[in-house]
Amino acid sequence: MFDKILELKSRSGTHSPSIFTMLEEIPELKIKVDACFLSNPYATELFLEYFKRELIDTGKINRVLEFYPSQSSEIAELLGKNLKIDPARIFVGNGAIEAIQAVLHRYVKGKLIVNIPTFSSYYEYITPNIEVVFYELKKEKNFKLDVDEYIDFVKNSGASSIVLINPNNPDGGYLKFEDISRIIAELSYLDNIIVDESFIHFAYESSDMELKSVLPIVLENDNVILVKSMSKDFGVAGLRCGYAVMKSEWVKELFSNGYLWNLNGLSEYFFRLYVRKDFNDAYEIVRKKYITESLFFIAELQAIEGIKVYPSKANFVLIELMNGLNSGHAQARLLSDHGVYVRNCSDKIGLNGQFIRVAARSKDENEVIVNAIKSLMKLPVELGL
Repeated sequence: MFDKILELKSRSGTHSPSIFTMLEEIPELKIKVDACFLSNPYATELFLEYFKRELIDTGKINRVLEFYPSQSSEIAELLGKNLKIDPARIFVGNGAIEAIQAVLHRYVKGKLIVNIPTFSSYYEYITPNIEVVFYELKKEKNFKLDVDEYIDFVKNSGASSIVLINPNNPDGGYLKFEDISRIIAELSYLDNIIVDESFIHFAYESSDMELKSVLPIVLENDNVILVKSMSKDFGVAGLRCGYAVMKSEWVKELFSNGYLWNLNGLSEYFFRLYVRKDFNDAYEIVRKKYITESLFFIAELQAIEGIKVYPSKANFVLIELMNGLNSGHAQARLLSDHGVYVRNCSDKIGLNGQFIRVAARSKDENEVIVNAIKSLMKLPVELGL
């Protein structure tokens, strides 16, 4: 089983094999906790409560499955009212990845600066007319982006587009609102400034844990594109829900060139739920509960000897194995011995060392994760090489 886990990771390339694939290929595997995928389990439970009450118990699920969903432009109208912006600027996608692909394939040309380590799709999904330039986040600085250094780097690079993921994946590094505002202002001459806020619901800058999005800045700058996945913060990756805010000319072009009907009925139900006050009030409670428990979880991880936990403002942490353990074998050992699935980061460009990424889950699941990593660090090093 140990070797099979390593093989599956190798086959999946720069992404991790899904739970379904793991269980299909290794039926004897017992997965207790999925700490690889980055989602709020309390938000998933909240969605399921509404889903059962409003669709299953009433029989309305039949209509959702039998009839065609609304066109994406109609969902944009709903989102526009909720976000208090012109719906003509909202592109609704079959997951955030569709928005990322649409922007990269149609509107980015020349040099694109991507910070590393980061989400690989931003440099994997490029077209031949894009030259990717990597800006390396330094391990000795805890992968924190140096704003002054970064601005100078971009200005001297000849780049026409940049990507900022905030908080960043896989390290959880966070740029404060004032810092990202300054970057946008200083680099206002660029053709495209892509800001990916897929993990923004887990970040905060004040004790009230309120969100701090760059959406207001996007509305003032046609060259700024905001990308937002709903998978992580709402725990609904299987529904494939995401959107981007960009200039209206681009949205109009995309809707008229193959993206008019890209959502399914369940995705539409989620978006209609997302714009409702009752759902949002309930969601805010579970969002803040999850953040609080995640902070306690991270503190417990930081107390484990033999690992370094990097600073994070997301719902996950990047962990460096400091005692000679191999990250791939550590992932396989945690999964085979403890049923805990974590992300092996050996495929991440820009990581020099042995790293795993661990996501926060529910309080009880977090306890399982902590105990599993403690046990892993007590193993003789030769078992993890």
